[in-house]
Amino acid sequence: MDSELATFQPVLIFIVVLIGFVITNLILAHTIGPRKKTPVKQMPYESGMDPVGDARQPFDVKFYLVAILFLVFDVELLFLYPWAVSAYAGPNGIDPVLSDLVFGVMLVFMATLVIAYVYAWRKGVFRWR
Repeated sequence: MDSELATFQPVLIFIVVLIGFVITNLILAHTIGPRKKTPVKQMPYESGMDPVGDARQPFDVKFYLVAILFLVFDVELLFLYPWAVSAYAGPNGIDPVLSDLVFGVMLVFMATLVIAYVYAWRKGVFRWR
């Protein structure tokens, strides 16, 4: 029982230090932070620029297309990373009997990525007019 608790000791120390750090920062921000409220300080921060106009104005569809494409390709890249790590992990990786099959599946997966990229390119998603 004592040895099991000893393995969690670094985690418990980390949690205590983390909570202490958060509480210390909250107290310091409250005690030495600025107190005078001005209209400039109450204004929303927009990447260093003064906000102009209404925040509810519609965005161009291109912004959404780029965001969706980023998410699609980013998530698909997350699927490639574990395969790349396990493919070359030696005896703990992919079974040698299945390695050719898994490689073929990954080629089909990457071909799907290329087809999606070419489709988006042909539709003009990457063109900013």
